[in-house]
Amino acid sequence: MAHIDPDSPVPKYFQLREILLDLMESNELPIGAAIPSERDLCQQFGLSRMTVRQAVDHLVSEGRLHRVAGKGTFVARPKIEMALRLTSFSDDMRARGLRPGSRDLDRRIMRASAHLARELGIRPGDEVHFIERLRTADGEPLCIERAHIPVSLAPDLIDRDLTDRSLYGLLESDYGLVLDAGELTIDGGIADPGDADLLKLPRGGAVLLLQRRSFAGGVCAELGVSTYRADRYQLRTVLETPQRRN
Repeated sequence: MAHIDPDSPVPKYFQLREILLDLMESNELPIGAAIPSERDLCQQFGLSRMTVRQAVDHLVSEGRLHRVAGKGTFVARPKIEMALRLTSFSDDMRARGLRPGSRDLDRRIMRASAHLARELGIRPGDEVHFIERLRTADGEPLCIERAHIPVSLAPDLIDRDLTDRSLYGLLESDYGLVLDAGELTIDGGIADPGDADLLKLPRGGAVLLLQRRSFAGGVCAELGVSTYRADRYQLRTVLETPQRRN
């Protein structure tokens, strides 16, 4: 059985964190299982309650555990790695073995503001589709997508049914818009009350804010602004050392 090494230079709370992670990754503590109480962990590993709480707090802040008031602390579902590539939400979820879903929140045609026109490469006042959808995976709300698409590129898009359908797939199949390039900006933020309720987050819950411009043959076909649950997503990329010049 794993134990805490009192002579190790590694802090005791971090040693306990590693032990709990090993139990989760070996499935001895499966997803949804309650971890031992603070009192039990103190007795099992000979630690103070403050040390145990510090270890558990770290795992909660990392999204590996979650607390339920009056019930205990439970193993959380693994976070979804956000794909840093141009792909639809539907395709991304299916590739992970999850069932994508969507619910329309708003659908209308609006006039482009000066800012929106610059982003889309159109003229101020040109007509733009605004599509707002709640996206789900296996029924769990994960993000709110707000897409802006020039009406000139997809004239009757407002009449198309997007329920549980990929917007990118529809743009390609019905309008010949193959999205082949894009720009992505990611910021951290706090969900506003309306978004928090839709995403089933507590008020003030953390979110990832993504702004994406997608291009088809060099033409900006979409400006997407999406709000993702930060407790269910993590970012991962490959770091490369720049080649040195001789």
